[in-house]
Formats: sequence, structure tokens, C-alpha cells
Amino acid sequence: MPSPAVLSLSALLVVIVVSLTSRINVGVLGLALAWLVAVVFDGWKPDALMAVFPSALFLTLVGVTLLFGAAEKNRTLAALTDRAVTIFGRNVAFLPWLFFIVAGVVSSVGPGAVAATALVAPLAMATAASTGISPFLMALMVGNGANAGNLSPFSSVGLIVQAQMLKAGIPGHEWNVFLANFVAHTLAATVAYLLFRKSSVRASHAGHATGHSHPSLTSHHWITIALLVVWIAGIVIWKMNPGLTALAAATVLILIRAADDRAAISAIPWSIIVMVCGVSVLVGVLEKTGGLELFSTMLSRLTAPSMANGMMAFVTGLISTYSSTSGVVYPAFLPTIPGLVQKLGGGDPLQIALSINVGAAIVDVSPLSTIGALCLAALPAGADAPAIFRKLLLWGFSMVIVGALFCQLFIRFFA
Repeated sequence: MPSPAVLSLSALLVVIVVSLTSRINVGVLGLALAWLVAVVFDGWKPDALMAVFPSALFLTLVGVTLLFGAAEKNRTLAALTDRAVTIFGRNVAFLPWLFFIVAGVVSSVGPGAVAATALVAPLAMATAASTGISPFLMALMVGNGANAGNLSPFSSVGLIVQAQMLKAGIPGHEWNVFLANFVAHTLAATVAYLLFRKSSVRASHAGHATGHSHPSLTSHHWITIALLVVWIAGIVIWKMNPGLTALAAATVLILIRAADDRAAISAIPWSIIVMVCGVSVLVGVLEKTGGLELFSTMLSRLTAPSMANGMMAFVTGLISTYSSTSGVVYPAFLPTIPGLVQKLGGGDPLQIALSINVGAAIVDVSPLSTIGALCLAALPAGADAPAIFRKLLLWGFSMVIVGALFCQLFIRFFA
């Protein structure tokens, strides 16, 4: 019978392949395979397997997404987004950048790129239709904007990355992670705007975006905004635990009836949390059975120390085009960094981590990813959806190479 290391690595490869070819939640599959490898074949006690469960990460994700679920369901985030568009949207040619900024800010303060795209994309696409801006350009600006803020120290996805980097022995680089990812996506958005801005320029001569009235901010909205500001200050200034403080803030909103508990809980992305935690359990089994060391050995054979940054960005970008970035790629690849550096006989662990982060994320405007799919789903009636699908797909695949080149040439400046 194969060794536990081979079995656990085989289980991880099964999860990656299934994530590339199927829409089923691979977190559930990861948990089942972790039990099979650890308990059935390697003789673990069930309690030992359950101890591998990332409880701290689970509480953090639940707390942060509950807080922003409450802010979304009580319409605070929508009201702020609407006002930003009204205030800054007078210059039609600037609108793509406005939505880049709005998506980035919403993503960075907690919900992450998927939730930010779900919130911003419908408004962005409706605005594009009414002003003549290219919907393809608008999709790229929203997707890259949401991803630009996705790895902030208080974003749910940023917290996932920090947890995995801590596991890899690379803690305390929250702002390096954010800056490298932010710059890469800002550059991608800049290139997109320069290539496809003609529609926006034509539209700017046609007139201004139509203004509209919106309801006043209520006391519940102001309380929610105040709590979000206090929560962010607590994390940045006083280094408080983001998950537990988010749970406390969400509890306050619910108790004073500024938010509905059922609506807020329903907004928690349980499927993503199950995916992240399930794959993390399998990676924990991989580590304890020696599969992680075996995985590092395999990766080390693909490259040399001088090419490690670009190669890891390329490999993770290619997988992320079809698979979940936060649920599969980050938990599977970030923990391999120490073993990879050892097997290569060189390489900077932080640079490799940043390369994995950027390479996996920059392809996420592909319509095969959740972010690209949300932009596609928000297209207004009459838009040529098949053509935009093809353009987004080609852009996503091209970003595999662009991300690899960016990381190979420039990632060292962020480490």
C-alpha cells in the first residue's frame, strides 16, 4: 500500500483536479479524503483529525463576513456606493476608475473581492449601459478593483492568506502582501483602461451620467458606519483580533435592531468557508504525514531558485483560472514554501509567497472565476454576453503570463 505521504498528496491532487473540472464544494471532498487518509489508512484517532481543523480561521471568517453581511443587508454598503457614484460620477470618462476605487475600498475593508464584486458590478454595468462605456472595460475595472483590495489586513481573504503565511513561518507582512497585490491589479487596470478607453472617451462627449435622488442615511446606517470605522481602527491601531471584534460589532447591530440576524447570517458565504476550512484540514493532514515535503520536492523540480517567483506565479495562476483562489490555491500552495525553498537550495520565502498571492489572483477576471462570472451576470439586457465572455476568458488566460512576468521581474521590490 502507498505511504501516508503519497496518499495525502494524491488526495490533494484529487481535490485540485476536481476543483478544476467540477463546481462541487471541494471543502467537503477535502474533509472526506482527510478522514480517509488519516483515520482509515494511517490509524489516527478521530480527535487528532478534528484538532487539525482551523478553528481560529473559521471564527475569523464567520465574524468578518457576519459584520459585512449585516452592513450589506441593512443597505449601508449600497447607500455608500450609490453616493460615491453620484458625487464623483460627473465625468463619464472617469467612471471606470470610480468603480475600480469603489470596488477596491469595499473589498479591502472586510468582505473581500467576491462580495465587493457582487455589490458593485450590477450598478457598474447599469452605469456603463447608460453612458456608452464598454461593458468589457467596466468588468475589468470592477474585477481588478475588487482584487486590488482583496488582500488587505482586514479583508476576509487577506486573513486567509495571513493564516497560511503564518503556517509557512512568514508572519507579519500584511502590508507587503497588500501592496504587491494592489500594485499588480492597478497596473492591470491601467493597461485595460488605456487599451479599451475609446468607448469611455466617446461617451464623455455625449453628456454626463444621469443624476438621481436617493434616500437619506438613517440612524441605523450611521451606527453601522461608526461601528465599521471603530472596528477597522481597533485592528490597525490596537491590533485587536479581527474575527472576534467583528462578531462583537455585528452583535451590537443585531441587538439594537440596526440589522436583522437572519438576513446577516444568510449573507455569510458558508460554502466558501467550508471550502477553505476543508482544504486546510487536508493540507494539515498532508503536513503531518509528510505529504507536504513530498509536494515541495515535486515543485522544486519544476524550477530553479532564480526562476522560483515567476514559476510559482505561473503555476498558481494557471490553476486559479479554473479553481478557487482563496479556497484551494492559497491553502494548498502557501504552506509548501519552506520545503520548496529548502529543496531549491535558495529563494526568498516572502517573495515566493507574494508571487503565489499575485499570480493566483490576477487571473480572477476570467468568467470561469466567481469574480468574472459576477461581472458577466450583471450585464444589462442587450449586451453581447458571448463576445464579452470570450474577451474575459482571453484576458484571464493572458494574465497567467503577465502575472508570472510581473512576479519574476518586480516582486522583489515588495519583499
